[in-house]
Amino acid sequence: MDVPEIDVDELERRLDEGAILIDVREPDEWVEVRVPGGCLIPLQNVPERLAEIPEEGTVYVICALGGRSRTAAEFLREQGRDAVNVFGGTTAWVDADLPTEAGEPA
Repeated sequence: MDVPEIDVDELERRLDEGAILIDVREPDEWVEVRVPGGCLIPLQNVPERLAEIPEEGTVYVICALGGRSRTAAEFLREQGRDAVNVFGGTTAWVDADLPTEAGEPA
């Protein structure tokens, strides 16, 4: 299946416009560093938490480098969701010196 992708610069613009971001990394990765505003749903939990992912509009999916998020985006697209993979993932976001959060959420 062809999965659309965007880079982190485009993700930043779309998040500024209110886009929804799903982070499919593991909880320890998410606590270490994350894109602000992302919702943590580890890859293995995506099927059982599908109801938490909006059916309307586009959702953006991120992981560390782009592999797990591509898998999740493909699954979501198979379920009828408009899911887009973030190429380069959180690593590219950090490398681009874009804003991050870390630690447990407040």
